[in-house]
Amino acid sequence: MLSAKSLFKEIVDNDESFRLFCSIAASGESQGGWENARIAALVPESERALAPKITRHGADEDKHGRIFDALLRKRGLRHTEVPSETDYTMLLERHGIGLAHARLKADQPLTVDDVITYLAHSRVTEQRAADQMVMLRKHFGDHPEVGKAVRMISTDEDNHLAYTHEELLRFAAAGHGRFIQRTLRECALAEIAVYRDVSLAVMAHMGRVLGWSKGKSALLAVGIHAVYVYERLGGWRRMVSLRMPERRNALGGPATPEFA
Repeated sequence: MLSAKSLFKEIVDNDESFRLFCSIAASGESQGGWENARIAALVPESERALAPKITRHGADEDKHGRIFDALLRKRGLRHTEVPSETDYTMLLERHGIGLAHARLKADQPLTVDDVITYLAHSRVTEQRAADQMVMLRKHFGDHPEVGKAVRMISTDEDNHLAYTHEELLRFAAAGHGRFIQRTLRECALAEIAVYRDVSLAVMAHMGRVLGWSKGKSALLAVGIHAVYVYERLGGWRRMVSLRMPERRNALGGPATPEFA
């Protein structure tokens, strides 16, 4: 029976597929850490109070990268090259989502619209991350090898999502509501297409590593396309709604160490 639980267990139980999974995850998290650090450094003077939270966000992403590195080391494995078609963060940038790396590498302060664009991008991608971690926590939160990492990353993703809700609502109250909603919609519609493409690419690579039959691979591809159709028809709306979170000031303190 094909299920998210059985598929992830199959990936975790095989060294080569686990190596690819952790390498892809570590690469994306490290890139997110760099992006947040640059954004924090370039925040305009009017929003300098936001910089420590952005810095904390980046520190969490860096921590997640180290966690995946540690999981590899515990098995005596090294990183493998990340196929470009599985690079979720890079593909989002190619689709014009978020702030371009060329913009972040320049030493010019960001505008308020840039900060809102960053927050909208984070609102959408953190929803995806939080949803995935809820699933992994349900099935693997007590796993002897990956359970601790899953629980820690899941808590962080919930904090990141709460932070984006709170900050975007603050900007909406200041008169930026229309720009926020337009940007969120653009991000969400682009993200669901990128997520589909990356999911297909990752499953294709996993299938080759694990020796899946053509029938199994085809069935998984059908499932990925079905998720995209659902999201394109309206499921994307969960990624653009805003509500004040129960967890206020979620990134107001220092990042927690990975081995606390």
